[in-house]
Amino acid sequence: MEKYTKFEKTRIVGARALQLSFGAPALVKVSKSTDTYLQIALREFEKGVLPITVKRDAQ
Repeated sequence: MEKYTKFEKTRIVGARALQLSFGAPALVKVSKSTDTYLQIALREFEKGVLPITVKRDAQ
């Protein structure tokens, strides 16, 4: 998995949580009674299955 800054991680997980709240299917197993969209997005990020990438400018 690529190394992300804390700002990139926050943006990625937040964007994914928003997608989940609008009905996007989860890419990990979900316990409907206890999992929040943020918890699901964090688990997806940790497993490396998020469908979101980061584009960086060459320095």
